[in-house]
Amino acid sequence: MNNIDKLHRARQIFASSSYPIKREILEDRLSCSKATAKRIIEELKIHGAVVEYDNELKAYKYDKTVAYELPGLWFTQDEIFGLITAHDLLVNAELGLINQSLKPLRDKLGKLLATEKMGAGQLTKRVKINRVAGRGTGTCFTEVSRALVERKQLQFDYHARTTDEDKSRKVSPQRLIHYRDNWYLYAWCHDSKMLKSYALERIRNARVSRLAAREITEAKLEEHSAGSWGIYAGKPIGKARLIFSQHRAQWISEEQWHPDQVGAFLTDGRYQLDIPYSHERELLMEILRNGADVEIVSPDSLRAATQKMLQDTLVKYVNAPNSAPDKGFGGVVK
Repeated sequence: MNNIDKLHRARQIFASSSYPIKREILEDRLSCSKATAKRIIEELKIHGAVVEYDNELKAYKYDKTVAYELPGLWFTQDEIFGLITAHDLLVNAELGLINQSLKPLRDKLGKLLATEKMGAGQLTKRVKINRVAGRGTGTCFTEVSRALVERKQLQFDYHARTTDEDKSRKVSPQRLIHYRDNWYLYAWCHDSKMLKSYALERIRNARVSRLAAREITEAKLEEHSAGSWGIYAGKPIGKARLIFSQHRAQWISEEQWHPDQVGAFLTDGRYQLDIPYSHERELLMEILRNGADVEIVSPDSLRAATQKMLQDTLVKYVNAPNSAPDKGFGGVVK
């Protein structure tokens, strides 16, 4: 770690601590000598940092409210991950003409990640972002994004999976959302007179209209997109209470399912999670991935929907004419 890196690292150590920092701790975290630690503190002061030694505490106090700049290029862990993610999205983009427009930015970002400061290319080699079950952008990303940024209405044919029907839509695009490796369009539907979500890969024959798009306030969009579970946003119809096993609790307690979720450990080590939702489908998928480690406490309608889904699934495996013998994972017939 060179001197500039140590300087930036020292600022991060001070800024992230809720307590005064002892010099010995600084030496240990920077892997440096007593003299080097003192010199780094003096350099921070030269650049505008307010660092004072408290004789009683025998530690350095740092004023987090004072803003100042340090020389050189340096990134926090979150910023590094953000750069890697952005670079990965650009490299693997399926955006047609948009991809070509962003090529200079992608190339510059690639060069930045290849510098010594960013590990001389090791980050992009050693850090991989695997996408699971992504469905791509379809054939109309360019038209949709053009209507979005030019604030024009958009017409297209849409094939809904739930109804297996093709319908013509006229919408005012509001936002493009990249959610769990899939793209969605939030738009005001002029036919149904409401905000709706459209899977981008299901949009066909998109045409940008000359008519101006209807503008929806940011507050309304936030209410629609963040008011309930996942991509099926909108006004919540209920709040689910889930209880996870003691084993699964250690993972779930650190997961963010929803901005307004409320979680707490129970006295027996299980974890209770309350989460608002407006559509059962995606919430059920998220719940069922936890198998027997989760129980839906309420509402009864969600419990019933889960029970039916599990029973319908079980029918395919129990007493089915063509089912295989009931074997354990070791291959032994029970």
